[in-house]
Amino acid sequence: MGRKNKGKNTKSQQSQPNVQSQTTQASTSGKGSESSPHPPVELPKTVKREEGELVASLLEVCSKPPESGSRELEDYPQIHALVESIRKIQSAFILPEGNRTESFDPFLKWLNDNGVNTESIEISEFPGVGFGLKTMKDLKEGDKLLQIPRKLMLTVDSAKKSSLGPLISEDKILQVMPNVTLALHVLNEKFTPNSFWKPYIDSLPNKYSTPLYWGSEELQLLKGSPVQGDAINQYRNIARQYAYFYRLLQKSPAVKDLPLKEHFTFENYRWAVSTVMTRQNQIPARDGSRATLGLIPLWDMCNHTNGIYTSDYNANEDACECFCLQDFPSGQQILIFYGPRSNGEFLVHNGFVYADNEHDRLCLKLGISKGDSLFALKSEVLGKLNLAPSRSFYLHRGRFPVDGDLLAFLRVFCMAEDFLKEKYSGDSAPGPEEMEILKDENQCVDTENEEKVWSFLHTRASLLLKAYPCSIEEDESSVDLPDASNVKKMASQLRIGERRILLNTIDYAQKKKENLKQS
Repeated sequence: MGRKNKGKNTKSQQSQPNVQSQTTQASTSGKGSESSPHPPVELPKTVKREEGELVASLLEVCSKPPESGSRELEDYPQIHALVESIRKIQSAFILPEGNRTESFDPFLKWLNDNGVNTESIEISEFPGVGFGLKTMKDLKEGDKLLQIPRKLMLTVDSAKKSSLGPLISEDKILQVMPNVTLALHVLNEKFTPNSFWKPYIDSLPNKYSTPLYWGSEELQLLKGSPVQGDAINQYRNIARQYAYFYRLLQKSPAVKDLPLKEHFTFENYRWAVSTVMTRQNQIPARDGSRATLGLIPLWDMCNHTNGIYTSDYNANEDACECFCLQDFPSGQQILIFYGPRSNGEFLVHNGFVYADNEHDRLCLKLGISKGDSLFALKSEVLGKLNLAPSRSFYLHRGRFPVDGDLLAFLRVFCMAEDFLKEKYSGDSAPGPEEMEILKDENQCVDTENEEKVWSFLHTRASLLLKAYPCSIEEDESSVDLPDASNVKKMASQLRIGERRILLNTIDYAQKKKENLKQS
């Protein structure tokens, strides 16, 4: 699911649809095969040395603590320049892109040979979203659509059983970051001769539409949106990971025979990370004791729509099962629900923006200044609500843009010293149930406090609205331009949704203030 290069992607970093499964699988990693399907290219020693020096610089820059706010953009040009210099050197390793459509028949045969019934579906390309699944017969809501057995899934457990196992057992990062482990697993299998998963890997997109693939000018299209910072931080993190594993693969004895060692370019790592980021799902481990991450072939080609989770894990069959979200007449695209994510999350992690996203929301970073004389007291009150004095909150699409956590924070944030001390400190402090009233919009804690809360929110939303570089009308026209790039359309659609949330919040706060005056 999600958009890839004329393709699609599914879930995201945060696990996907409710596939409650168990996961393990033996990897047919092909260690010891005599020849590689992609013979490595030898760089001259001087060029190899230059590459190593650039990677060392990249690791150093990316390892500095990132700045917050607008300053997080300051070191991006340096990081991007280093990455582009590395990519230029590694361009000798770039392989010709295969024709993805030619891989679908072998992929479906592989699925059929391993027990997957695909009689009712077909892989097809759809305008605006890329490849997806089309039904070849009438399907009713609740019908079983797919059943994918564990043995076909690439999982963290199958990675541990593959030739990557020794590296995973010795590297602390791989032990605590299963998504990175899965990315290296995918990349290792890609360059493993006779890999069991070759038909699946060949069917994956050649590149993706996530901001990891955007250029500097394209990232500027996100100006004004909090998603710009998320995209840049993600780029920084992936660059740091690449530099770390590049150096590890040069020196660790555990990687001596790994197929990925001679193919570990930034381009390949970005592709593997994006593959996992756009498709990963949580499934139960085989013994049911914990959750793990995995890629679920074919099911991950379903595109997203609003709805509910209709996927689950059948422990008896040891397989992921997907049921129809709604009636799908023959010839129609089959859609599933990825989860209640914002368009910002969809863009960064899946590479698409869903215009009618019922769960869209806008990130709002708020914090109590440590210079505030009431910092300690306000932090104490917030702690009783399990809220940190500085964190991200959300403004939501729909009738009620403000949730309980944000409301409680703003009420404490705006409280006067006398009121705080009288009502919320010492012996007068309320119990847990009474504290929850701060999250209830129907309860007026104090009229003066309420006026401050809604005035603050009105002003903050108005300022955020002014940060966007163009009008909402200009963005709406960009979405409809036939010659506009896919990146520009996604950025415009994202900004449209965010500004509608802000406009709705401003209107909501204004009405709240007017109601307070009337009462």
